[in-house]
Amino acid sequence: MIKLSVIIPTRNRAALLKCTLDSIVKQTIDQSLFEVIICDNNSTDDTGEISHIFAHKFLNFRYEKTIEPGLHVGRNKGFLESKGDILVYIDDDIEALPEWLYTINEAFNDEDVVLVGGKNLPKWEIPPPDWALQMWAPNQHGERVCGYFSIIDLGNEIKATDPYNVYGCNFSVKKSIINETKGFHPDGMPQEMIKYRGDGESAVSEYIKQNGYKTIYHPMASVFHLVSNERLTIDYLRKRGFNQGVSDSYTTIRTPKLASSKRIFIFKSTLKKVLYGILNFCKTKPQETVNDFSVWYKAIDDGHRKGFNFHQQKVKESPELKAWVMKDNYL
Repeated sequence: MIKLSVIIPTRNRAALLKCTLDSIVKQTIDQSLFEVIICDNNSTDDTGEISHIFAHKFLNFRYEKTIEPGLHVGRNKGFLESKGDILVYIDDDIEALPEWLYTINEAFNDEDVVLVGGKNLPKWEIPPPDWALQMWAPNQHGERVCGYFSIIDLGNEIKATDPYNVYGCNFSVKKSIINETKGFHPDGMPQEMIKYRGDGESAVSEYIKQNGYKTIYHPMASVFHLVSNERLTIDYLRKRGFNQGVSDSYTTIRTPKLASSKRIFIFKSTLKKVLYGILNFCKTKPQETVNDFSVWYKAIDDGHRKGFNFHQQKVKESPELKAWVMKDNYL
């Protein structure tokens, strides 16, 4: 009986997808207990061919193609096509530890658990600059959290955690929860369609939090997540801040009570952590390094403000966009 549905939305990243699927082939769990669903968002590269090759390496494997743009389209398609009671959402640029799926399956033996996450450890494509290492520096509890790169390490103990500590690249959730939330909100839109971006899996996390459902962090339910060289640039941080601003505007319009909630607080507190890291790092660095760091910080903050204002204005100008933001579900 299929218990776990591994759902991989992807678009034009065939080489990365191959590495991800290689790591899933090596899982220690019996293959009869899980299925793999590739949700190809209209790729034009070799994604279809790679999927065809791997179809012969799994007992349960399906390739689904979607046309409408957006990460949420693949996520919701995977939900609708899944046979398992547990939906294991991952990105196409992760590499899972061999015990990853076995651990997730075991964690859900606790019937109160609805969401499971683990470490998302950085796989740096190039040696990271000092500012990136500062963002990944441990806090006073020895935990590392960097939402800008979707990497997190909360230590080596199994524990209950805030659902916001489970990122979309390694997000295992009961199917019943996605049914209750009526799917995922918009996410991962092409930049030319960024006004249609929403708050993605964070809406699911907020639903779990508001209902007091149990989320577990398990250090063996872990993956490596690619931090590509283009992410280690000022342009990426500015765009990441802009996109987050769009998401926070979406949340504010759709659910005004969350305007000062955990979701937006996460962005502000993460930004504050970056600033603290900059200040501490700069105590021992020459002035030119201090100036460089102020540029990174300002890029994130400036991007977020512009993204928020951009989306607010676009919604004011377009009743159709407002209707999209307020849509009952995106399935």
